[in-house]
Amino acid sequence: MQFRNKNSSPIDLNIGHENKKITKTSSTKFLELTLENTLSWKIHIDTIIPKLSSATFAIRTLKPFLSQDSLRMIYYSYFHSIMTYGLIFWGNSHYSNTIFRMQKRTIRVIMGLRSRDSCREHFKKLKILPL
Repeated sequence: MQFRNKNSSPIDLNIGHENKKITKTSSTKFLELTLENTLSWKIHIDTIIPKLSSATFAIRTLKPFLSQDSLRMIYYSYFHSIMTYGLIFWGNSHYSNTIFRMQKRTIRVIMGLRSRDSCREHFKKLKILPL
C-alpha cells in the first residue's frame, strides 16, 4: 500500500528487472485495524460503529434487569474494549467525534438520562474516561 495525502496521486511502482507492478489498494485490514492509504481512519471507524451500536443495544436491553455496577462491567467488557482497540492510532481523526457521541449515548442509557441531558458528571460518577 502506498500512503499519500488527499491531494497527491499514486505513483506506479515496479519491482525488479521484470517490471512487475505492485497492485494498488486504497485500504487493507491489519490486526483488525483498517488502514487507508490517506490515513483518515474513516473506513475503520465506519467498521466499528455497528459493533458499538450492538453493544449499546445490549446494554439498553439489559438495563431493566441489572444494577448500574453490572451495566458498567458490561460497558467495559463490550463497548469500551471495542472502542479503545487501536485508539492510539485513530483517536486523533476528526471522524472519532462519532465514536464519542456513541459513548455519550451509552452513558445516558446506563444512567437513565434523556438524549439531550449532559452526561459530563456521569462520566465521573461511573469512573469512565470520555474518548
